Amino acid sequence: MKPWHESLVGYPVVVTVPLLWGDQDAFGHVNNIVYLRWCETARVEYLVRIGLWPPLPPAGIGPILASISCDYKRPLTYPDTVDIGARVTRIGNRSFRMQHRVISQALNTIAAEVDSTIVVLDYAGNKAVPVSDDCRKAIEDLETNPQDAPPDGAGGE
Repeated sequence: MKPWHESLVGYPVVVTVPLLWGDQDAFGHVNNIVYLRWCETARVEYLVRIGLWPPLPPAGIGPILASISCDYKRPLTYPDTVDIGARVTRIGNRSFRMQHRVISQALNTIAAEVDSTIVVLDYAGNKAVPVSDDCRKAIEDLETNPQDAPPDGAGGE
């Protein structure tokens, strides 16, 4: 069991990703789009755990990213490893808001804060549909009883 960074307490899904040499750009730090890719990895893991990840190619009801924003706090460089937390902060009628936190293990600090909005989509009809009661319950269960989240600052993968 490895300890999680204390700022990840309250994030029910945390994934760990090593930085790759190729993640860096000509400016000598990790390219901005890579942060969003890391958050995508955590977001997909969250969606899998709540049962909202559809078979691929998507059919029926599933998630679609409607918006995303990133507040970059620290530039990162190779070598490093990041822990990315994911949690739902708000559930609306047809969407929910997720928050992600990217932690640099080498710097032991927050590297980025990311917010995204996920719409529940009927892929066949190409229209937003209400967040189902089952989905709401699964989110509530994961948020209140996380399986791999850092309880009181300690946890594991």
